[in-house]
Amino acid sequence: MLHQRVNGYDMAYIELGQGDPLVCIHGSLGDFRTWGPVLGPLSRRCRIMALSLRHFFPEHWDGVGKDYTIAQHVDDVIAFLDALGGKVDLLGHSRGGHIAFRVAQRRPDLLRRLILAEPGGDLDASLAPAGSLPSLKSRMAAAVEKIAAGDIDGGLEAAIDAIMSPGAWKRFPPTAQQEFRDNARTLLGQSNEQRPPYTRADAEQIRVPTLFIGGADTPGSLPIVLGALASHVAGARTAIIPNATHFMFYDDPVRFSAIVLEFLASP
Repeated sequence: MLHQRVNGYDMAYIELGQGDPLVCIHGSLGDFRTWGPVLGPLSRRCRIMALSLRHFFPEHWDGVGKDYTIAQHVDDVIAFLDALGGKVDLLGHSRGGHIAFRVAQRRPDLLRRLILAEPGGDLDASLAPAGSLPSLKSRMAAAVEKIAAGDIDGGLEAAIDAIMSPGAWKRFPPTAQQEFRDNARTLLGQSNEQRPPYTRADAEQIRVPTLFIGGADTPGSLPIVLGALASHVAGARTAIIPNATHFMFYDDPVRFSAIVLEFLASP
């Protein structure tokens, strides 16, 4: 495990492989371990740097403080990339996809290519289809209440099942469940993270070559958000993995890795 000082914080990350740099940003409740299923195949052709964002494992945060925001995490990733020097490929999943999107929006000069695996967030009126999107806010609020009261597993089960489907928490392997436990209190900060909705103007501002990846069986609003963004990012490609859900790199790491590597190798 390595560290890079960014904006007064020691950001932990792991690095392996050789080749062009591929920086990976995890989603909610994750950390650099999120990418474990695909580190092997991706590192054969890339120099992987998997980050743990501010307040995620290996830090054991208590959820207290005002520096857990989307803006802070975007600033931290930008500082990390600036310290590397040169351009990188950037891969983000879920909440990490939102952060990667904002990095590409603000600092396209840092990126060669952008990969967004079901980026999380809401759509504003310029992108939202007719009718309201499915909302997770009430169910996530209940999950946060349980975690704040010390019921970590109960809160995580409520959160994961809300994002995916009933019973999803129990289907995760013990190693993944422990990763979620180690980051459970970040959900306390996430409840006030000030995540702005995507707008059509935001999507049209993305100019780096972009790939969207989704799971064919992902429920809820995530596929809708992916489709709306992909429709307005110029030249964007989309790949949907059959028989996979939101954690598609757990469900089919071979196909996920192949899709990423094919995109990175394309002209």
